[in-house]
Amino acid sequence: MPYDEELAERLRETLDGRDGITEKRMFGGLAFLLHGNMAVCAGSGGQLMVRIDPLRADTLLAQDGVERMVMRGRPMKGWLLVDRAVLDDDSLPGWVEEGLSFVESLPVE
Repeated sequence: MPYDEELAERLRETLDGRDGITEKRMFGGLAFLLHGNMAVCAGSGGQLMVRIDPLRADTLLAQDGVERMVMRGRPMKGWLLVDRAVLDDDSLPGWVEEGLSFVESLPVE
């Protein structure tokens, strides 16, 4: 199944004008990278994959519609999935900023 094109377009609009952003197909979705590091990804099921500071995981997981990303049966440290149902126009920019702020702390790829 292809990535959620509507979510991808909303991410493009949210990231418009931001330097260092590139797009790349990854994990069955369309990832948005900052200086080569993935920050967020529009998934095939309408979910938003967000890269986070692992120290913030418990706080972020307490929000409705948020779960740990699981790959091949294994929870992925530092990655969350946000359900489409909670991604309104007010919350999406905050999730994008969550991903960007973490990858800004990483070395440039």
